[in-house]
Amino acid sequence: MAFDTCTAPSSTRMSAWRSAGPYGAAAVYIGGRNRGCAQPQLTASWVRSVSAGGWKLVPIYVGAQPPCQDSGNPERLSASTAASLGASDGADAVADAEALGMRASSAVYLDMESYDTGDAACVSAVLTYIQAWDKALHARGYWAGFYGFTSSSAAAVAHAEGVTPDLPDALWYARYDGADSTTSGFPFSSGLWTGHRRGHQYQVGAKETYGGVTLTVDRDAWDAPVAVTS
Repeated sequence: MAFDTCTAPSSTRMSAWRSAGPYGAAAVYIGGRNRGCAQPQLTASWVRSVSAGGWKLVPIYVGAQPPCQDSGNPERLSASTAASLGASDGADAVADAEALGMRASSAVYLDMESYDTGDAACVSAVLTYIQAWDKALHARGYWAGFYGFTSSSAAAVAHAEGVTPDLPDALWYARYDGADSTTSGFPFSSGLWTGHRRGHQYQVGAKETYGGVTLTVDRDAWDAPVAVTS
């Protein structure tokens, strides 16, 4: 089991949850111009501390978002900028991971929020961005993961898999069905992202208390690459 929450909790709170709770992994937002939360705790020292305490970490990078998305994100891609932005954001994601002590062979997950996948031009631009981002991570020895929604952003990637090159190595899909599994109810072809390359965000906004510490988190079933920190 894994959890994600917008701002990384303090190492003391993480320790309480590790000793008393069911979770073994935590997702952390390491960078991207569209990252929505401040991260006062998220330092290389924090990574060392929580890793030594037994946590596995799932790095998330909130990159450029689609031009057809209805949001106020400061960084948007377009057909003309998708390739260059993907390459620069991919390099930035690796720099952010390295600064936190997340070494080569780590997986970093690109966060792509919901958008109108009925817009073919928009889908094409997003796939170009993802390809460039993935190639930038691969060139530096990192796994390229992807976070998206089964109704839109993840579906577009799944439909392109096997047709479009340089797509993500691992898929973290959001489907709020309450199923703590990466196999039961997998919404795409059963042959996709096999071999321990799936994460499933199955519930959001769960308020939980372990070791006297209460956090509001999203719940994830996890069977995919994580950060290499040791």
